[in-house]
Amino acid sequence: MGFTALSLKGRALRLLSQREHSRAELLRKLSPHVQEGEDLNAVLDDLQAKDFISETRVVESVLHRRAPRMGASRIRQELQAKGLGAEAVQQAVARLQGSEMERAREVWRRKFGEPAADPQARAKQMRFLLTRGFSGEVARRVVQAAGSEDGH
Repeated sequence: MGFTALSLKGRALRLLSQREHSRAELLRKLSPHVQEGEDLNAVLDDLQAKDFISETRVVESVLHRRAPRMGASRIRQELQAKGLGAEAVQQAVARLQGSEMERAREVWRRKFGEPAADPQARAKQMRFLLTRGFSGEVARRVVQAAGSEDGH
């Protein structure tokens, strides 16, 4: 079986070709592959200097993929888990706040599509929105509004 050892830079570029990665993610994923004499930080510094690693693109990628399905708190957790700077995370979450209600309504509509028949079903719909990272206030307003549109 032919085994070709990919260089750290090659591994990093392969990961980056699949999706945007933060520096912290690359550090975590590539650390196990560092051979003696290799300097992972130098490789990452080089890739960052050449704009292969971009915190801004990582944030945009996450927002693009997740915002239609997730609330701000879940997205905040994901950005933090990627090791992004606190300021970048805060700015991204602030951008989401304006569309939070609308996005929650759309997530609710795709999942349920009709008002809850009873308090148990209402609670289930609220829990679903909460697990998706929407705030209790937003979840309550979406589920209540759905019920009142039918004249309940």
